[in-house]
Amino acid sequence: MILNISDITKSFDGKDVLRGVSFHIEDHEKAALVGVNGAGKSTLLKIIMGELAPDSGQAVLARDAKIGYLAQHQALTGTMTIYEQLLNVRKDILETAEAMARSEQQMTVLKGDALEEEMKTYAKLTERFQRADGYAYRSEVTGVLKGLGFSEEDFGKHIGELSGGQKTRVALGRLLLTAPDIILLDEPTNHLDMHSIEWLETYLMNYKGAVLIVSHDRYFLNRVVTKVVEIENGVSRTYSGNYDAFSEKKEQLRKAQYAAWVNAERERKHQEDVIAKLKQFNREKSIRRAESREKMLDKMEMPERPEELNTKMNLRLVPKAESGHDVLTVEGLTKGFDGVTLFRDISFEIKKGEHVALIGNNGTGKSTMLKILNGVIPADSGTFVLGSNVTVGYYDQEMQVLDSSKSIFDEISDDYPSMTNTEIRTALAAFLFTNDDVFKLIGDLSGGERARVSLCKLMLSNCNFLILDEPTNHLDIDSREILEGAVRAYEGTVLYVSHDRYFINRTATRILDLTHKQLLNYIGNYDYYLEKKDAVEKAALGEEAVAPSVSGLPTEAKKDWKAQKEEEAKKRKRENDLKKTEARIEALETESSEIDAKFSDPAIATDVAELTKLSKRKDEVEQELEDLYTRWEELQEE
Repeated sequence: MILNISDITKSFDGKDVLRGVSFHIEDHEKAALVGVNGAGKSTLLKIIMGELAPDSGQAVLARDAKIGYLAQHQALTGTMTIYEQLLNVRKDILETAEAMARSEQQMTVLKGDALEEEMKTYAKLTERFQRADGYAYRSEVTGVLKGLGFSEEDFGKHIGELSGGQKTRVALGRLLLTAPDIILLDEPTNHLDMHSIEWLETYLMNYKGAVLIVSHDRYFLNRVVTKVVEIENGVSRTYSGNYDAFSEKKEQLRKAQYAAWVNAERERKHQEDVIAKLKQFNREKSIRRAESREKMLDKMEMPERPEELNTKMNLRLVPKAESGHDVLTVEGLTKGFDGVTLFRDISFEIKKGEHVALIGNNGTGKSTMLKILNGVIPADSGTFVLGSNVTVGYYDQEMQVLDSSKSIFDEISDDYPSMTNTEIRTALAAFLFTNDDVFKLIGDLSGGERARVSLCKLMLSNCNFLILDEPTNHLDIDSREILEGAVRAYEGTVLYVSHDRYFINRTATRILDLTHKQLLNYIGNYDYYLEKKDAVEKAALGEEAVAPSVSGLPTEAKKDWKAQKEEEAKKRKRENDLKKTEARIEALETESSEIDAKFSDPAIATDVAELTKLSKRKDEVEQELEDLYTRWEELQEE
């Protein structure tokens, strides 16, 4: 055991945040610390690091063990470059290298016994340098920096020039190179793009020490951790397995707790009914029996009612106005800033009902593209067209306008006056605002709570095309799962940018990867994207042309690219066939009604030849309609 957390309690302003939290971390174990925003996760990390004192209990680190900590916000200062910051982590290696250089210089001028003595000194220094893996250290520093998303051009930037996110990445790199026996990480993926997160996952999975992670990135936790410690209502509970295993076990536990509460309530109600009936008899024996039962009922231990499962989304969101089949058509879109092109000649379409995730590394232009599509900024060239009857709802955290003086309830009711109080409360409950929470002032809310109010308003709007920029930022895991439910249930069309791979995997029906200034299309969720990514990239990016050529590429890559294009062509053909079938059915049904009307015409009723002709045509129409109905069902199934 490398870390033991024993009965830690902590209060702020008379409110218990942690109440007897206990768990332990074994050597080399990778564990997650989860809970809603405000549950006390960061507080507990600060207690472990000695930055906060607990009211009671203790955190005990194994003897001689080294601990490292990455906080959410870093205050790195100084004149060092990024590369120097990381290189300086191992001063012992640098000092040994300098001593070796001095010794080498001395050996060029010394002779005899002095030279012999200096050679012995140099041999010892060399051995020490090798033991410290000094020859590989500079390569390791370069590998960590590149893994965390820094280019070689960034290495020479001074710390004072960096953004908060970049400073956090530098601090993370320093911590990894320090290689303590246990690392505490508070939201380590917040400022990383997908490739850097994947690199960090691999690094931590192979890390020799122990790791305790606070993170809302469920995909990350699934890959890295083997144990989950949850803090809920101030108390802790430990689950073995990754995040999915924890989620499943927690749901089972909640169901068992709810069943136990229901059974206890049923028994209590039964005893109260029996007692009331015995008292109604109003006889000495019956009253004694009632009193005896009352004593038993008083001693009966009643379990607390478990909290409602917030992850159940009962609100079905249906846009009032239905859009046409073609929602968005983009042709030749190009954008750059300060002479640097973000993307060029981008073309794609989005159809009704699709949930499309736009992904890519930081700085590739994803949010810029959403701003262009929403008319916030202009494109350098190219066009985009919204389809018939398309109304857009845009979520950009930097632009969300909420009235700080209003309550949450009033914010919704003022924008949607036709909604009843019950409907408003139902909508807010779906986004985790229940009971008196709905009367909190907007100005008193946290960033995550404000995001939830904004998302609730957007999901209630009449828009049938939602454009969302990083909708899961600032949201805890429970809130993300609520949003997942809302997006999955939403019957309109969605285009969003997100780094949350778990969210993408659960909500996307299609992925557009913005890479190398162009878009690669994947018809599936994030797991499908990972499966096909290498082959599609090899095929699509083998040529510089905007319309990628597959000539000269590996056979498997060609096959995969062609298979994807063929599948897209088949999908378009099915959609066209469906349209044609529906149009033909409508035409034949109209003709059938017209024939029926002619049968009722007195002028035709005596015309045997015309009646025979109409009857024959009626049979032909009915037979064709029967075949078309069967074909229509087949196309719908496909």
